[in-house]
Amino acid sequence: MTPITRRWVAAAMTAATCAAATIAAAADNTTIRMSTPASETDQRTVALAEVFAPAVSDFITYEPHYNGSLIAQGAELEAIASGDLEMSIASAQELATFFPEFSIFATGYVHQDAAHQVAVFDDPLMAPFKQKAEEELGVKLLSIMYLGRRHVNLRQTKEELTVMTPSDLAGVNLRMPGTDAWQFLGKALGANPTPMAFTEVYTALQTASVDGQDNPLPTVVDAKFYEVTNQIILTSHLVDLNYIAFSKAIWDGLTEDQQAAVQAAADAAAESARQKQLEKESELVSFLKEQGLEIYEPDLRAFREHVQAQYVGSEFAASWPDGLLAKINELGN
Repeated sequence: MTPITRRWVAAAMTAATCAAATIAAAADNTTIRMSTPASETDQRTVALAEVFAPAVSDFITYEPHYNGSLIAQGAELEAIASGDLEMSIASAQELATFFPEFSIFATGYVHQDAAHQVAVFDDPLMAPFKQKAEEELGVKLLSIMYLGRRHVNLRQTKEELTVMTPSDLAGVNLRMPGTDAWQFLGKALGANPTPMAFTEVYTALQTASVDGQDNPLPTVVDAKFYEVTNQIILTSHLVDLNYIAFSKAIWDGLTEDQQAAVQAAADAAAESARQKQLEKESELVSFLKEQGLEIYEPDLRAFREHVQAQYVGSEFAASWPDGLLAKINELGN
């Protein structure tokens, strides 16, 4: 963070701590406002409403706000720091705007699957990241939520093009989001990344302006990309996540028993959402096969080693602590 941002956060945290102390002294029951850009039917918000909220209802009134109706998307962490919000669902990308080292958790082939995400989050290697978020931003990261895996989806049939290693994607025009980080990942996968607005992708696939796109399976179904493509390579090149973010000031105002209950409730909600998302992905594989798509897994080791090699020494890895990537990889073996 810049010095100005650090001073702002420090001042905001002081105000938030005073507010939390006042709340704790005033009543045993605390209202926790949770703001998210997600809808009330999103698997993450459903889990918080149906699992987290009932588990802490004896001392917390859970007040969810959906579709960015309370705090604008991207401003939730600052709102927690200033005491204007108590809870949100935060991405690694958002945390990286404050602490660049968090970018490692939003990078291709760092997380291998949902279980690996949990192992990394619970490992001591994560402690400095959690501590920094608490001390410098006033945000306590309670648990990790699984969002799903991004895969490569092509219009060519498997007979025309079978993809087992990154070299097989040479010359493939793969639509990727337009930021530098996404374009870098596309190149690291071995493809020719093509920036394009999401709304244009269906027509581009239909007219062969691009060869493919990358997204989680729910997006492939929701956007009906299966109508204009023929295969999905289960590259799992990005295992996306969110963190359950909680006000450290409010946390410090709870008793030890209450803190334990909040932590257990957050873990239970994250696990519930994780299992539902995994089940949904499994069901969608069956659905997509019924639509005639060929779905198969490539040589994931070859992809992981190739992609990670592209990041090492690049500007995108400059903020990563030395040796951290190797430690993360070891947790997945």
